[in-house]
Amino acid sequence: MTFSFTMSPSDLLLLLPEILLTVWLCLILIVDFSFPRLPNEQLAYFSIAGLVATLGCLIWFDVAGITGTLFANMFALDRMALFFKMFIVGSTILVILVSVDYMHRFKFFRGEYYFLVVMSALGMMFMASANDLLSVFVALEFSTLGFYVLVAYLRDDMGSNEAGIKFFILGIFAAALLAYGISLVYGETGKLVFSDMKTAQASPGLAIGFLLIFAALGFKIGSVPFHSWIPDTYHGSPTPVTAFLSIAPKGAAFAILLRMFLVSLVTFKPIWTLLLVAASILSMTYGNIVAIAQKNMKRLLAYSGIAQVGNVLIGLATGTKMGSDAMLFYLLTYLFANLGAFAIVIAVSEAIGSEEIDDYSGLGRRSPFLAFSMLIFLLSLAGVPPLAGFIGKLYIFVAAIKEGLYVLITVGLINIVISMYYYLIVVKKMYVSEPHDRSPLKVSGPIKVVIYVCLAGTLAIGIYPQPVTDWVVSAVMMFADVADPTASLPAPLPSSPSGASPHDS
Repeated sequence: MTFSFTMSPSDLLLLLPEILLTVWLCLILIVDFSFPRLPNEQLAYFSIAGLVATLGCLIWFDVAGITGTLFANMFALDRMALFFKMFIVGSTILVILVSVDYMHRFKFFRGEYYFLVVMSALGMMFMASANDLLSVFVALEFSTLGFYVLVAYLRDDMGSNEAGIKFFILGIFAAALLAYGISLVYGETGKLVFSDMKTAQASPGLAIGFLLIFAALGFKIGSVPFHSWIPDTYHGSPTPVTAFLSIAPKGAAFAILLRMFLVSLVTFKPIWTLLLVAASILSMTYGNIVAIAQKNMKRLLAYSGIAQVGNVLIGLATGTKMGSDAMLFYLLTYLFANLGAFAIVIAVSEAIGSEEIDDYSGLGRRSPFLAFSMLIFLLSLAGVPPLAGFIGKLYIFVAAIKEGLYVLITVGLINIVISMYYYLIVVKKMYVSEPHDRSPLKVSGPIKVVIYVCLAGTLAIGIYPQPVTDWVVSAVMMFADVADPTASLPAPLPSSPSGASPHDS
């Protein structure tokens, strides 16, 4: 493989969002060290300003159609990468907003918190553009370094320390699996770029290598059986970090999984479909069943997140253009509902000092705004119309039906019913149970902004999804001709009289 560091101005243009965010990252440190008495809110808004500028740059790239590759195809800036980068930057902005009032719990290193959050976002942006296995490893570890510190940021809290240790140990183990998997794949194929592996011949070493890579990325997205770190890490971490951890890394990891399965392994679709179907069923079923017994809101949302990953894996298991579209659409709906729910958890925790579900009793009387918002977000996660989550689930299920994945659909529908049960337990607490304290709850301005944004996204996408649908369809146009129409499992749908494939787009 020929590699060159020679870069033209047009090449630098492709890296403009990352360069901009890197410069801003340095500015955050400089401002923090130069003005140690600067109010926490001002540093937060300064960090958000850099992220907003980066988001504007990404939107410009998307509208103008600026795409390309760098470093011998190791870095790919395509429409899909732009989607995930906007997804990551947008979620980071919302997370920093909900962190403003939470920061008083940090006795030390408040400025460094924003640095680490933005640094992790930068690493995940590189993950979205990673087009070879080496870039995947470097970008993934770069983004995870910030999370190792963020998870244990409440250093006086034993739960946070325990969460940090567990996350670090399992993260290092996942990194080792990834490195070993990459070495096996490179040893079998002599290639690292995803598109160069299309013609690779099947071999035990290649299969084991890709399984190890999937295991490492499965740790990142939190799918069963690689989920063991999630409940304790989510419970012990600072709540804004939990919110960040629950959405942004999943988007970055799914970007890599899409490139790996639909580019490198497209010819092996009948094999990896079985793997993804199994992972999806296990994730949905385990996450929803265990969520029923939870008494803590963060742990409930943790197991709910595992189940939601199972839903996203349905789209990946289809191995089609439509399934890929549905994945991106579903992740966007999950972003609004999940971050909105976590924003309410933070607001309630700041007001009453508890994250237990029992303490949400009578929330509808103490704060009708928070209770109504939580109701909307939970119903969206459950997939109730006319909310965004319903459209997302419908999109994914239709894609699976066209591929004949009826067992997967059946399990998915059963799990929707199960999820409704534990979501409605929270709703019952808020609207039926008597409050322990009747005093009204105050909600800060930044948290209100996040809740309003998430409500708007959840309702708007559910009522009028067409603009978002058009966006995700164009974002994954690269997969239009990749999928093999003969590889459906367990059985393909009958062909039309003209002989056309049932899922031709």
